[in-house]
Amino acid sequence: MTDAWAPAGSARSLGNRVQAPRTWVTFRVLCPLIAGGVLVAGCAAGGRRADQAVASAGSGQTQAQKPFFDARAQTAEYVGPGREMPAPEDITEVKIGWFGPDDPDHATAGMIWQAAALAIEQANQAGGYRGLPFRLVTSWSENPWGTGIGGVTRLVYEQRVWAIAGGPDGPSAHLVEQVVAKARLAFVSCVSTDKTANLANVPWIFSCAPGDHLQAPVLAQALVSQRGAGHFAIVSCTDHDSRLFTTELLTALNTLKAFPNDHLEFRPGLDDFSRQLQSIRRARPAALALIAGPADAARFLTALRREGSTVPVFGGPMMGRRKFIEAAGQSAEGVLFPLLWHRSAAGERSATFARGFERRFGVEPDYTAAYTYDALNLLIAAVHQAGLNRVRIRDAVRRLSPWPGVSGMITWDPTGQNHRPVRLGTVQNGQTTVVEPKWMNSTKRWIGFWKGKSGSRRSWPLAIWAKGARCSMT
Repeated sequence: MTDAWAPAGSARSLGNRVQAPRTWVTFRVLCPLIAGGVLVAGCAAGGRRADQAVASAGSGQTQAQKPFFDARAQTAEYVGPGREMPAPEDITEVKIGWFGPDDPDHATAGMIWQAAALAIEQANQAGGYRGLPFRLVTSWSENPWGTGIGGVTRLVYEQRVWAIAGGPDGPSAHLVEQVVAKARLAFVSCVSTDKTANLANVPWIFSCAPGDHLQAPVLAQALVSQRGAGHFAIVSCTDHDSRLFTTELLTALNTLKAFPNDHLEFRPGLDDFSRQLQSIRRARPAALALIAGPADAARFLTALRREGSTVPVFGGPMMGRRKFIEAAGQSAEGVLFPLLWHRSAAGERSATFARGFERRFGVEPDYTAAYTYDALNLLIAAVHQAGLNRVRIRDAVRRLSPWPGVSGMITWDPTGQNHRPVRLGTVQNGQTTVVEPKWMNSTKRWIGFWKGKSGSRRSWPLAIWAKGARCSMT
């Protein structure tokens, strides 16, 4: 019997022609194959277990795990210290920070300030917080990312405010969010519709206005229904908020397999739209989406109507602001846009607020006033519930949802953004009004708009119904 293994230096191990025994060769060949087979089987089993875990965690869904983190599926919570801190005993007022203009005549945010001041005024008339008055401590800069961030920091560390409200647009909301994430106090964004601020997965930010991702699908459906067999165009401004809303609109249109034939852009503050208007005349679209801020949208729409164009115009939520309606005048009649608030939104609560605001300031409020009023009242209620403790105030803001505000029911999604459904609106006789399209189901289609009394295609739109009918303009 021969040995299966020969010691080094033995006769069997010497010489170039000596070969290893057959059993050893077989062992060396089979070991990697066996190990590889075990590894592949283990990976396959592990993959199946991961998929099963994802399916079971998804409330019955059997989709494979997504290759990215979905912040909207996870509620951001703060689990650190701070709740144990007692309330100070030497205060004479309850300070709430306000990051935004404090001028009622401000070009774009004057009404927001008026609504915030009204909420604080009424809270103090009702007795304040245990006899202590509420006070808005303001900070603002027209260059938020320059000197503005220093103002927010002073609100937090020098003024020692208990929470912050405001943020008249997306960029300013992002700025405050970065400060409160480190300073650990609640920030309620009043009117920003930029969802990316909430998607930072910071537990300290809450947004009262429904995000662009909730508004864009409603507008996209209306735009596609209007254009019928024709084509449509998009004209958008290049400012931050307009770019984000346009991105959401294009995503919603892509879901509907609808794509604009033309997409024209212009910079904020532009007065000469001759190039864009020439392209529109040449393209002759059946519908036009105009996405811009209140002043920019009003200037473009006025120029478009002055050219004699009667193309139906769709827009972003900014068309629901008083600044747009007043600046555009007659040109605003008949535009269709996501209506974030109407004085009938919450029944008598909304109507009472609208009457009180108009009586106090002499102007009819728009959605920015309603959401700002709700944001401040939400913070005031949180202070009453939680006491003077920043972390507990944040917890109370989250816990108070759903909140019955004058803008309607405010319900936070996991990221802290209001996910209330959005309706369509239009301008009729200088006033915003609700449009109820009752989107298509399996047996019905929304087929267009009625003409108004004037017979103009720009007259206020109403939904009409037919079974199996194609969308057309009457």
